[in-house]
Amino acid sequence: MKPRDQFLDANGIEASLGMKRDPLHFRTIWISDVHLGTTGCQAQRLLEFLRATESETLYLVGDIIDGWQLKRRWYWEQSHNNVVQTVLKKAKKGTNVIFVPGNHDEVIRQFIDLDFGGIKIRDELVHTTANGKRMLVLHGDRFDGVIACAKWLAYVGDNLYTMILKFNQWFNGWRARAGLPYWSLSQYLKGKVKNAVNYITSFEDALAAEAAKKGLDGVICGHIHKPEIRDINGVTYCNDGDWVESLSALVEDPSGELRLVTWGEIMQLKKSSKFESVFS
Repeated sequence: MKPRDQFLDANGIEASLGMKRDPLHFRTIWISDVHLGTTGCQAQRLLEFLRATESETLYLVGDIIDGWQLKRRWYWEQSHNNVVQTVLKKAKKGTNVIFVPGNHDEVIRQFIDLDFGGIKIRDELVHTTANGKRMLVLHGDRFDGVIACAKWLAYVGDNLYTMILKFNQWFNGWRARAGLPYWSLSQYLKGKVKNAVNYITSFEDALAAEAAKKGLDGVICGHIHKPEIRDINGVTYCNDGDWVESLSALVEDPSGELRLVTWGEIMQLKKSSKFESVFS
């Protein structure tokens, strides 16, 4: 490896400063809860993230397409098409793309264990990191009591959530014009409302317990739109977040370390330096 300067961002992600502006490479990337087909979907920002990064394996951890909303009202912008096309292009060029359907795109679960266009569709699976950690990968909705026991209530909550996201888009449009960074109202409310905090904690504990029961080192999921990496009774719980609120992804570097990154961080890195592959 040739000598070069190193740039270290706030999350500890090293990017090499080179003369050529190439994508930032990771061993693995996990994204979920994109909700293509909804007005709240941040498809353009996801597209920028996908074009700025590359990986050996890309996991789509559920709720990539929002079938619930599309049944009510058809909404599909060109940017949504572009996201799909970009993922398909990555698969064609050799990225190992694995799609783990969630509750909003549950119709795709009828194709579990099949491959389409180079994309593998799986219900859940175990990912082994470069440092030997075995991680359960699944969307997580079957550990959600509301989804499992009262689906009608989940639909009501989904409508309210959509209203909050619409306000959030308007609010962040104003913040952008004022030169302020992106901020999520819904994420703020999740952290302040006691019932929401208790729900999130119960969900995380249930997923960690499932991984422990299977004798695994950790679990990687989506579903609740709250990016997180934490230890729960010796099990590493990871949630990759979403692309309607937090604009986040989980990444694995070449050594096997797992980190959360955001669209804002990757874009800032792209602006502040020209980088080449950390695998060079």
